Amino acid sequence: MDATKVKLGREDGLKLAKKVSRIIAGKGKKITSLDMKKDKPDEETLAGILLGPTGNLRAPTMIVGNTMLVGFNEEAYGFLKD
Repeated sequence: MDATKVKLGREDGLKLAKKVSRIIAGKGKKITSLDMKKDKPDEETLAGILLGPTGNLRAPTMIVGNTMLVGFNEEAYGFLKD
């Protein structure tokens, strides 16, 4: 979906995150990888990773299989192969 037309807020982002087994978030040069079963982050931690300064889900966000990729970092796309 087009993030300029459809805004997903905190609750929507958290619902999506709870449906996947892994989250990979790229922010600048930093990559954060979370195993949703082992790490079990709280909602505040998840929100900090998923949401941008406007409080909406960061773009781009995509779900590939059981992995949610948030934000743009070229290296993070390599994690999809794992």
